[in-house]
Amino acid sequence: MEVNPPKQEHLLALKVMRLTKPTLFTNIPVTCEEKDLPGDLFNQLMRDDPSTVNGAEVLMLGEMLTLPQNFGNIFLGETFSSYISVHNDSNQVVKDILVKADLQTSSQRLNLSASNAAVAELKPDCCIDDVIHHEVKEIGTHILVCAVSYTTQAGEKMYFRKFFKFQVLKPLDVKTKFYNAETDEVFLEAQIQNMTTSPMFMEKVSLEPSIMYNVTELNSVTQAGECVSTFGSRAYLQPMDTRQYLYCLKPKKEFAEKAGIIKGVTVIGKLDIVWKTNLGERGRLQTSQLQRMAPGYGDVRLSLEAIPDTVNLEEPFHITCKITNCSSERTMDLVLEMCNTNSIHWCGISGRQLGKLHPSSSLSLALTLLSSVQGLQ
Repeated sequence: MEVNPPKQEHLLALKVMRLTKPTLFTNIPVTCEEKDLPGDLFNQLMRDDPSTVNGAEVLMLGEMLTLPQNFGNIFLGETFSSYISVHNDSNQVVKDILVKADLQTSSQRLNLSASNAAVAELKPDCCIDDVIHHEVKEIGTHILVCAVSYTTQAGEKMYFRKFFKFQVLKPLDVKTKFYNAETDEVFLEAQIQNMTTSPMFMEKVSLEPSIMYNVTELNSVTQAGECVSTFGSRAYLQPMDTRQYLYCLKPKKEFAEKAGIIKGVTVIGKLDIVWKTNLGERGRLQTSQLQRMAPGYGDVRLSLEAIPDTVNLEEPFHITCKITNCSSERTMDLVLEMCNTNSIHWCGISGRQLGKLHPSSSLSLALTLLSSVQGLQ
């Protein structure tokens, strides 16, 4: 009959602790009215309690900090930090100690150890310490694998490892909508929702445009010569609250001529979001490249390049149009026909030839009109 030998105890002990910021201490106030039996006793005890806020003892939020009592939540975009300690619990010197920390995600395995070199020896009651950092870039299950190998005084090679499993949650829910203007401008609305259980300070929400566009942020207004955020002076986003950010993208000069003939899916850019939580813990997320379906204009596109906002009654005014041949292979022979309405009248010759317009090219046209009716036209 085969008998398994007893399991040998290891000479080294491994401890792994997550490094997080402390939290504000909360207490439960106990008070009563003066006419009740305890009188002012409860209120005096709260005033003498060093953890309460002076002058606001009945508030639950204290002015002391408390260390985290559990592993806590980890959110995408935050930095995961952990303290790893290997202690020699034995009474003999241990040699060739190698500590390795790997982070296993659903798609890859990352080495987080600051050094891969072995420590020559570790005396009794001494320890090897290491702090690891990793910016979390995937959601889902993560496993921290800590492996320790060493050699005893008798020359025996020993090895053990421990696994620490944690979940990475999604901190923000980002939804985008595109609006195409009659001009070549594109408006992007980004809806950002706080999915965590604590308020967020939104430090930055910006759009990094693709090479084709210049971007203008529409999330502030000018008041008394100063630029003020439309969200107010406090940029806090409460749990489960949603905020809308708006951006205007305009094609660069070198791409503006081609804007009317671009078809299919085009890349707009990506959102860069930076936030801070309770005690300044920083998080950052970048979306993937945002794409939109360019609107189709058929064979010919007519767009207004310039038109006055206000005109005088029965006085000629000028507009500028641009005609674009959206075809990739056909040359077009254009004829201008001008049709009057009851309120707007053309000044010029109708039925004249504009000439030939080659594929993927544009023609600017200056025209003159006058209005015979007051009001909005």
